[in-house]
Amino acid sequence: MGKSRLEAFSDGVIAIIITIMVLELKVPHGAAFDDLIPLLPVFGSYVLSFIYVGIYWNNHHHMLHLVHTISGATLWANLHLLFWLSLIPFVSAWMGEHQFAAAPVAAYGAILLMCAVAYLILARVLTRHQPANRALADAIGMDRKGWLSIALYIAGIALSLPLPLIGFLLYVVVAIMWLVPDRRIERRLHDPA
Repeated sequence: MGKSRLEAFSDGVIAIIITIMVLELKVPHGAAFDDLIPLLPVFGSYVLSFIYVGIYWNNHHHMLHLVHTISGATLWANLHLLFWLSLIPFVSAWMGEHQFAAAPVAAYGAILLMCAVAYLILARVLTRHQPANRALADAIGMDRKGWLSIALYIAGIALSLPLPLIGFLLYVVVAIMWLVPDRRIERRLHDPA
């Protein structure tokens, strides 16, 4: 089965997710720069969420470059990832609107955790029982970075309840870890042997 429809559909859904997030940014009622100050938590939440969606889009794009075949299970695993990504605008808005309160920050982390798990599942579905995708399996390997991300999300969720700012900072750390596209895949794209 070809991968072009999966890529096109995923790109469209991710573009809609970003559009929904930006629509959550409300214009201040006043015309002074001071009127922007109350919106800083909402904007900060938007920036981190935009970065996360961009990270997933970028790594999804790179991962699919190493894929030669997909299956019906791949389509479902991809939809599973898109489902969790589609919830980012909701938890992002909730977190920003309530100025990084404990429950919204923990919920944000829970959605990020589920996105990471869904991405891991998609990668495994793409590599298991599909010999044509061996290059992706070789590039991903044990996926220590992916598992470390999951551990940091769990820690962030747990710490968000007593210390929301610490939980939020752990989510920022994970984003920083993934800002550069997955180097394991990048190396494989440039040196396919």
